[in-house]
Amino acid sequence: MQEISFNTVLIREMRAVALRNKRIDDGIMTERKRMLVHVIEAEDLIREFVASSRLNGDWDFLLPLFNNGRERADNWLKANFDRIGVESTVDLEEKYS
Repeated sequence: MQEISFNTVLIREMRAVALRNKRIDDGIMTERKRMLVHVIEAEDLIREFVASSRLNGDWDFLLPLFNNGRERADNWLKANFDRIGVESTVDLEEKYS
């Protein structure tokens, strides 16, 4: 239930950001700046976990997650560092529509 609630709120907020950016691009909201959004994902890994893994605080479980997150963030930064503060690295309309 918490996952569904979180995802619903996230999707709604990302859709609102996409709409705001579109209105800025269309010249409707001229006094505003586009919001730049970046996403670092690990869906391929998270999909493999059972729901009860959210309650697993065991170090042997958490350490690989931490290391994988650091590796993904490093790879993302290498690929996208020059886009930070310049443009979004995710198409919000495509991802959250």
